[in-house]
Amino acid sequence: MRLKTWFSTALLAIAIAPCASVALAQSASTTEASGEQKARDLLDKMVIALGGDGWLNRHDWLLEGQVGYFFRGQPTGAVTVFWDFHRQTGGPETEVERIEYTKKRDIVQMFTANSADEITFRGKVALPEDVSQDYFRRRTHSIEVVLHDWLKKPGTMVVFEGTTMVQRRVADKVTVISPTNDAVTIELDANSHLPLARTFQYRNEKYKDFDTDREEYDGYHSVQGIQTAYTVTRFRNGDMVNQKFYTDVKYNQNLSPELFDIQATIAAKQKVGKK
Repeated sequence: MRLKTWFSTALLAIAIAPCASVALAQSASTTEASGEQKARDLLDKMVIALGGDGWLNRHDWLLEGQVGYFFRGQPTGAVTVFWDFHRQTGGPETEVERIEYTKKRDIVQMFTANSADEITFRGKVALPEDVSQDYFRRRTHSIEVVLHDWLKKPGTMVVFEGTTMVQRRVADKVTVISPTNDAVTIELDANSHLPLARTFQYRNEKYKDFDTDREEYDGYHSVQGIQTAYTVTRFRNGDMVNQKFYTDVKYNQNLSPELFDIQATIAAKQKVGKK
């Protein structure tokens, strides 16, 4: 009788085991799916908080302000005024940018889809490779590109990673992973859903390890219905690199295409230089 009972129990256990495995797998799959849906819902709320279609469909904007620089997390004392013009004819991939520096606005940096140049009255010179690579790397990992491009690609994963603290605020943490296994983490204010930080990692070709690029956003103001962070702080591997303070922001000013024309800019600077 004991042998018969043991044998019956063993058979029952063998029969139940596959069912239990299937149930556990289904539970894990359901949890993962609900986590992804929560993450996507948070990103939707972020877009709404930023201004919805008004933020998504900006076609140009002007940022005026000052930028302070840091070395190994310590201020260098260097502060520069700037005028930063952006223009898009479609999504972020069509963006061109013009930045004017110094009070005389006599140094211009121009960024197109595949070029990065500095223009003065002496003419045009390509920006150093490390500067241009850094710029384009940050552009391709921007919140705008993640929302406009990454989320639309089949195979993109969105992961909710719980809550954390940013600038003494409780934040929801969402990571978007592209089909090529690239990743951007966005931390959103748990109450307002506005982005507080954007972080990504990239391989350091010299040291063969990974560097971390992070931006934090603060001082939000509504400008033409679009929530705009007036303070943007950038970090590399935990050390502060620079901090921008905007004094004026304007959207959809119908900026002239000539403003982003390199040859026209060179001609204008040379004309000023001859005076």
